[in-house]
Parts: sequence; C-alpha cells; structure tokens
Amino acid sequence: MRSLLALTGLSLLALAISAAPVRAAEEILIENNIEYTNPDDQHLQVNMARPKAKGTYPGIICIHGGGFRAGDRSGYNDLVQRLAKRGYVAITVEYRLAPKYPFPAAVHDVKAAVRWLRANAKKYHVNPDKIGVTGGSAGGTLVQLLGVTEGVKELEGDGGNPKVSSRVQAVVNFYGANDFTKSYGKSVDAHIVLPLWLGGDAKQEFRRHILASPLYWVNPNATPTLIVHGTKDNYVHYEQALMLYDRMKASAALVELVTLEGAGHGFGGKDAERAEEAMFAFFDKMLKN
Repeated sequence: MRSLLALTGLSLLALAISAAPVRAAEEILIENNIEYTNPDDQHLQVNMARPKAKGTYPGIICIHGGGFRAGDRSGYNDLVQRLAKRGYVAITVEYRLAPKYPFPAAVHDVKAAVRWLRANAKKYHVNPDKIGVTGGSAGGTLVQLLGVTEGVKELEGDGGNPKVSSRVQAVVNFYGANDFTKSYGKSVDAHIVLPLWLGGDAKQEFRRHILASPLYWVNPNATPTLIVHGTKDNYVHYEQALMLYDRMKASAALVELVTLEGAGHGFGGKDAERAEEAMFAFFDKMLKN
C-alpha cells in the first residue's frame, strides 16, 4: 500500500483546496523568486507570502509533488497566500529533480530551505522556533523525512547555513509514500518513478529504498505529524498512511490521521475542504499555542 507520487497529486491538492480568508489580500506581502541555496549552480528559489502587519509569525514551508521528477513550486502559490492571510510566513520551494539529481538531492534541498528560513527569521519576521512543513505525494514524503531525520548527516547535505538546525515543529503529510520497499505492485507508477529517483528498483538499490523511506527513521523525537490520506489512492496506497501512523504511535511520537473514505490521489470538493481544515487546525495547535 503505497504507490508513489503522480505528477498531478500536489497540484490537485493546491488548486482544489480553498478557504475563507481572514485578512484582505492587500494585507499580505508577496515576494517571488528568492534564492535560498545554489547546489551545482542551480540557484534554487522560493516564493513567499507573509502578513504586512508588524509582528513575528510562525513559518510554513510548502513542498510540491511530482514523483521526484516533475512539479513546480508555483502550484502552491495560492496556498502560501492563504496561509499568510491566517498569520503565517509561508514559502513554496523548488528542489532538484530526478533523474538528473537522484536521492538524496531533493532531501538536501528541502533541509536547506528550512535552514534558510530559520537563518533569515529576523528579516522575514518568522519565529525560528515555530516552523511547519506541508506537502503532497512526493512532497508528502519529503516533509515526512524532515520530521524524522533531524541531524542525520548524510541527509543534511552541504547547502547554505550549515550551522543552523533543520528541525521542524509540525508536519502535515498529504498522501506521501512512507515505505518504498512496499510500493511496487501497489502503485500504478512505482516501477517507473522509484528507479529514476533511487537509481534502481528495490532489488538493485534496496539500501537506498530504506534510507529514503520515512518509516525507517521514526523515533520518539519525531516531529508531531498529521497524515491525510484517501482510501482509494492508486498512486500511494492507503496502507502507507497506516504503517506510518502505527510506527509513530509505537514510538510514542505525536501523530494524527485523517482518513478520507473513497478519496484518491489528490482531493476535490468536500474532501479538499476537510483536508485543508484539518491542516490549518493542526498548524494552529502546534505552532500558535
């Protein structure tokens, strides 16, 4: 039960979800194309939205999906603006894609994004002790890795601000794969996606499949996590959510699960509304108290 990450999964979530704004649009600041790290001369960038009002706010990092081989940070532009209207400094980040940049490049990049936001907390009015992350599909896997691999040297990378912590304080994982060793045969595209990102299938690159799977990094200090998953997901099987939930519970880590009966890979309508309501409630609880 795991299927991987369809190119459309993250975009579907970002576009389908909507919510009533708390602030007027003119009360947020939008800044696009801010470089946060430059591995291999790639000049990776973020788009940001934040409240205009003076103050210090929790930060949220949004990470797009696309099977680790596609996708674009702009798919979360609307979401970061909605987050800003609710009192967050939010960014949507790009990261290096397979097959040119296989695992762990994307993990290194998103960790660099966390360090960058924390290092620039004063400039952008962020509380450096209150940073959350969210993503769907491939992005769901990446945010989950952020929540369970703090300080793992081979996954930190050598991006900017190496002395700054990459720890996050809240994770919202929308239908991310958590155990790649169990993806084959239960995902419609795992046999295509995973060898591109991991350099081979589970027989050829078993160790990489383990290293890239959040499930095997779960520990009692894992970041509090909300998992949102549909029971009819053909790309990342619903069992992936259950495996992570059970492992985190067994490790005494804080975890919540929202199951959307009959929902597939990417939510629409009432499912999208329920998913976003759960996300905002979780972030408010973890980052604003």
